[in-house]
Amino acid sequence: MRIEPAFFTQMAGYRGAVEERRPGLDPAVAEVRLAVRRALAGLEPGATVIVALSGGADSLALAAATAFEAPKLGLRAASVTVDHGLQDGSRDAAAAAAAKAQALGLEAVVTRVEVGASGGPEAAARDARYRALREAASDAGAAAILLGHTLDDQAETVLLGLARGAGAASLQGMADVAELDHVALLRPLLGVRRSTTRAACAAEGLEPWDDPQNADHRFARVRVRERVLPVLEAELGPGVADALARTAAQLREDAEAFDEMIDETIEDIVEHAEAGISVSAPALAANPAALRHRIIRHVVASEFHESLTRSQTLEVARLVTDWSGQGPIDLPGCRARRVGGRIEFTAR
Repeated sequence: MRIEPAFFTQMAGYRGAVEERRPGLDPAVAEVRLAVRRALAGLEPGATVIVALSGGADSLALAAATAFEAPKLGLRAASVTVDHGLQDGSRDAAAAAAAKAQALGLEAVVTRVEVGASGGPEAAARDARYRALREAASDAGAAAILLGHTLDDQAETVLLGLARGAGAASLQGMADVAELDHVALLRPLLGVRRSTTRAACAAEGLEPWDDPQNADHRFARVRVRERVLPVLEAELGPGVADALARTAAQLREDAEAFDEMIDETIEDIVEHAEAGISVSAPALAANPAALRHRIIRHVVASEFHESLTRSQTLEVARLVTDWSGQGPIDLPGCRARRVGGRIEFTAR
């Protein structure tokens, strides 16, 4: 739903507050702008970018920096605010966020979504939000969607993944560049602290909206943010969030290297089989365990669109390293068995 121009007449005086700048450039504003400039630098002039704007400090600082940097790079910029409809006053909060974007010079769109119940409230809201962003990007012909996740968000993601034992894939955290249905997902602020985005908003006269859910301790992420990380900082010393974010970056580099090795290896050891795919058992055995396990997970994910747990992966690996005639293994979406010198994966 596009905000009607009449709404913005109620924001008289706001544009003046936004445009009023202190002498010199505030360091926080400069840091956010530089991060955005680097993220946008690879886009072709004339492309459209969309800022996912909640109205919070992170996304508002991102919107302000994008409004400043995009025109200098020949890019068209817009904002999309998703109203999840989960709280009283959400419609007004979304409209206010769009008004601030308009005052910054961005085209502003608000879209309301229906949030399902599968996967828990946080996951359901995230799925609905990404669907709305994907549709908005498609409607606008956008080349990229900019998300306001910060270094603090990255640290929280890594810590949650560690607590859940979710493995290296989860500990990699969020990528600064990803893809959503052929549209680039850019996270320019993954190296920027949350305190910096708040300082940038204050320096530019922007008043962010504080989502009440960000203080609701029913959510694990809020408990990590307000209870766990402060305790770690107090007991282990400052810099825990930075260390977690560095860990994510290092693991992502390792994963990218593994992915390249897998792509090179799979071409030689994988063959199509009836109703599935097969992998050479001797070739798997010749690889280190870490690469062998990744190949097994990759084959199942790419062929059957399912994810294996570590215990399931290890059971399949035993068909390679500890073969004693055991029968087929039932897996999500498929079945694995050893046939001679090959491991066959077939649809269930």
